[in-house]
Parts: sequence; C-alpha cells; structure tokens
Amino acid sequence: MLLGYMRVSKADGSQSLDLQRDAMIAAGVEQCHIYEDMVTGKAEHRPGLDQCLKALRDGDTLIVWKLDRLGRDLRHLVNLVHELTAKGVGFKVLTGQGATIDTTTPSGKLVFGIFAALAEFERELIRERTLAGLAAARSRGRSGGRKPKMTAAKVRLAAASMGQPETRVAALCRELGVTRQTLYRHVGPKGELRPDGIKALGRR
Repeated sequence: MLLGYMRVSKADGSQSLDLQRDAMIAAGVEQCHIYEDMVTGKAEHRPGLDQCLKALRDGDTLIVWKLDRLGRDLRHLVNLVHELTAKGVGFKVLTGQGATIDTTTPSGKLVFGIFAALAEFERELIRERTLAGLAAARSRGRSGGRKPKMTAAKVRLAAASMGQPETRVAALCRELGVTRQTLYRHVGPKGELRPDGIKALGRR
C-alpha cells in the first residue's frame, strides 16, 4: 500500500497543500491514505506524521513530495528512513533534489546510502569541532559548558533582597534574568546562601 505525507510551514492558509496532494494522487496514493501537517519543518511534534508512521506496515511505501517535507534535518531524516527500512517499509521522493531516492529499488537504496554517509560525516564534523573548541577553551583556562546564569554579583543582590519583607520574588527574578527555581537553588527565602550560591561566590 502507498501512504503519503505532506507538510506546509504555515497554518494560516497562506500556503496550500494542493500541489503536494495532486502529485501524490498522480503517483497512485489514495486520498484517504494521505496525511498532512501545517507546521514548521523544525517542529518536533507533528501529529500528521505520527499518525502516518503508525499506519505504515511491512510492505508499504511512504511517499513524500520533496525530501524537506519529512525530516527536520539530515540526521532526523536518515534516522526516520532507517526506522522505516527496519519495519520493511519503502520510502520514495517524488520531486526536488531527492527525487532519485526510492528505497524499494537498488539504485534508490544506493542514493539514500550516500545521504546516510553524509549525515554520519556531519555528526563527526560537529563532534570534532566541539572537542577542538573545548580543548582551546581549556588551554585558555576556561572550562566548557554554558555560562552560569547566577554570577557572584547576582547572588549577593539576591541574598540582600530576599531578606527584605517587601521583596517580590517574581520581580527579583525578572531583574536578575533567572527563573524562580534557579534563584532558590542559590538563595533561600530569608536570604541564606545555599550550596550553589556559595559556589557562585567562589567562582572566578
């Protein structure tokens, strides 16, 4: 059985699914087997795609109009197609740069293998750059990770403010640019320092 998935980025009607739907019907996908989403490609939650993936069975083929309609990025796309292949489901792209991909054919499998190799290369490249950046930071006396939200100055201000009865916690959090959880992790309700606050004061 052929199942189709289509997506446009905007849900306000400014983009139409008609072109994708017409192409899928022309490729042999029945209207009742076409699933859709109107969300950005970066969105993690796509109800239409979730329903489509659940409906696919061994021997089925998933058809998309263009490659970018399915995956959030190359890595996500490769992982999705690998999952489909493990279930015995084929994958076919109708147009665009990925139009040569059809995992139900030997040549299509070869093309997708190249995409998978590129995704692996991308992963290794990112890993290599990250490790090089951390090594460079360590050589300059800095450790990796995010810059802390609570500086020593903010902890001192929070400790002084929390001891005052007129202090409003929500307003203080806005002023410091931190969440209530972060604030209480560093300073107690009466202004007493907590372990994270003591650590921040000792941080250079």
